[in-house]
Amino acid sequence: MVAALIAVILLHEKEGEGINRGLAAKSVVLALQSPQELETWQKSYRASHFPAKELEQWYVPYLDYLYEKGFLSEEDTPAKGEYAEGYLTYGEAAQIAGCLSPQLKSRVSVTKRNRAKPYPQELWWLLYDSILKSVNTEERVEKRNICIYGTVKNVPGTPAWIAHTNLGETGFAGLAMDGYIDHELEVYLRGNEIIHVLSDKGQELTYQNVWLMDGDEEGLRVYVGDIERQLPFAKKTKKVEKYLHNLADIQMENGKVIRVSVKKERITGKLLSVQPDGVEIEGYGVVPLDEEYKVLKTYGGLERQKLEDLLIGYDIQEFVAAKGKICGILTVREFDAKTIRVLLMNEGFNGLYHEEITLSGDTALTLTRKDQVTQVAAGETVTFGRGDERLAGERVIVTADDGGEIRVCSLNRSGSQPSYKGRLELLDTEEGLVLINELYLEDYLKKVIPSEMPPAYEKEALKAQAVCARTYAYMQIQSNSYSQYGAHVDDSTNFQVYNNMSADERTNTAVDETYGKMLLYEGKPVTTYYFSTSCGITADSGVWGSDPASTPYLKSVTLQPGRRHLDLDSNDEFAAFIKRMDYPAYDSAFPFYRWNVTTNADILTANIGGVGNVETVRVVERGSGGVAQALQVKGSDGERTISGQDRIRAALGDGSLTINQKDGKTVTGWKSLPSGFLTVEAAGTDKNGVQLFKIYGGGYGHGVGMSQNGAQGMAKEGMGYEEILKFFYDGVVVETYGYSQ
Repeated sequence: MVAALIAVILLHEKEGEGINRGLAAKSVVLALQSPQELETWQKSYRASHFPAKELEQWYVPYLDYLYEKGFLSEEDTPAKGEYAEGYLTYGEAAQIAGCLSPQLKSRVSVTKRNRAKPYPQELWWLLYDSILKSVNTEERVEKRNICIYGTVKNVPGTPAWIAHTNLGETGFAGLAMDGYIDHELEVYLRGNEIIHVLSDKGQELTYQNVWLMDGDEEGLRVYVGDIERQLPFAKKTKKVEKYLHNLADIQMENGKVIRVSVKKERITGKLLSVQPDGVEIEGYGVVPLDEEYKVLKTYGGLERQKLEDLLIGYDIQEFVAAKGKICGILTVREFDAKTIRVLLMNEGFNGLYHEEITLSGDTALTLTRKDQVTQVAAGETVTFGRGDERLAGERVIVTADDGGEIRVCSLNRSGSQPSYKGRLELLDTEEGLVLINELYLEDYLKKVIPSEMPPAYEKEALKAQAVCARTYAYMQIQSNSYSQYGAHVDDSTNFQVYNNMSADERTNTAVDETYGKMLLYEGKPVTTYYFSTSCGITADSGVWGSDPASTPYLKSVTLQPGRRHLDLDSNDEFAAFIKRMDYPAYDSAFPFYRWNVTTNADILTANIGGVGNVETVRVVERGSGGVAQALQVKGSDGERTISGQDRIRAALGDGSLTINQKDGKTVTGWKSLPSGFLTVEAAGTDKNGVQLFKIYGGGYGHGVGMSQNGAQGMAKEGMGYEEILKFFYDGVVVETYGYSQ
């Protein structure tokens, strides 16, 4: 065996068939880092070793990493293109291997004679197997079979070094892949980047779950992966019509279609939840996904989608099935916003999971589990607990007869047992029972508005709130926040508070009189943030660290006629503003328009931590409207900067503090301050010598979008709901959208 290995070495020394340095570097780096980790490292890296004219070359990040980590030295291997694309030497291979482990270095036989000679490809990939065994924990570099659908050679516009494959868009920096179109390969792969082609399995392959778009007797136009291809038939056929507008497996040989296996079995039904490896369809339960399933939108033009794009609680999809698995999910019609699915949190909104759920109704209840139906008489109760056999593997759907409501006796909301329109769904999970309410969006709004705004408010303010709530709900339906359970939102302040207060005739009227109306910007619904009370000015979406340009309808405005601009960037300017108790605004009459609180260094030291005893506190960055964006805290052991208004409010707040309101009343027990519109000043020491800090603030809430109390003030002055909304949301229109009467 030793003699044979020496013979191989001598043969390759003679032939000089080496491994490209760039490709060798790529293989080593991707054994250690994912493509995403490498990209993050590259962004934080001070500067490249390569000259400016070469910075866009594919090999630069890989070789930069090796230089920086000591795998290669610029003295021996200059950072130039001619070296990057030249052959790796025996000496360099030994140095790289030695940086990983002495055992690996011993596998590279370096002599004075061969040190500067090319290291053979075959030996490199044998060494690479050992490298992977030494560093490859869990799932890093994998051996995978991959089908190449296309490159820039046959798909114009494809980015450089990108291939369309059955695994999605896959990188192949430094490799030549054009010749592998319609081939099946075995490759080394890390993430979405091909490292090396291990073998070519040839041109006898099957493209799975391909969408058949069009065709004639010569061939088919198909959507394979995320590209369109024209695939010729090996033999002409007149049967093409029976293939079209279906998913199929296409068997290929030498780049031509020799067989089409159409998948015509379709399942229809409401999509109840999306799991990592399956989808739950009403009437079918959870059906597993095929390994190469496709998600496509087929109306209004073909479009590739992802699982997270699917809308829970709607029957706008069709499911293509074969051999007990879902091969394709087709969104076949437009989404209408008539229903919403709400995850009902447990007692006190403390979590998603219930230990026990008890239901009753003033009318009879019907319980459905797949094809099993049971009845519960009016006034009687039914209780479910964790591990209940009636919930084993399936959800139970509960409806009330004659349009009645379902009471959840095991919950308390504002002193009473809440009842729900629509239907309730119960499912048992490892963490506990989950309870979901599906109902018409308009009925949902009728139990949101009284929970979010006092029903006694002016009618136009309530109507403005109804439009905001409807638009916000529409956007949240599409976000699928709880898709694993089959819900769009929950009923807490995480989204909009729902059914915490009983429905009211005034709020019902506000919903009815604005039926279907939403806020649109350039024809699309907007994200209608709202909050309780302003400090006289609002902020833009930059308070959450996002780019305000992405939400141009959310701007900082003063709550006065004319919406004049205020420059409150500096601490002095903001302090003068926030201390003015009489600054006029539409919501200046409300208690939280101005507030103040005194805290001390001991409380801040315990809350913040990491700086020792707190000595100074100062706002060092303000956003639009003067909202605090960064807080610098200095202490006996160092300093720390707290970023983001939510973190600042939490750091400065404490349940032991007494907050003084504008109306002279006080509140206690708040762990977080009312808003981030604040300034902090040293205020001497207490009788024990502990440093005091006085915080002056204004407003209640995040300060973005509509002030609810500002809307009330505007309505009292005679402004209509559309005028109110256009005041807070710049450039919007109010129109019926998403569904009609």
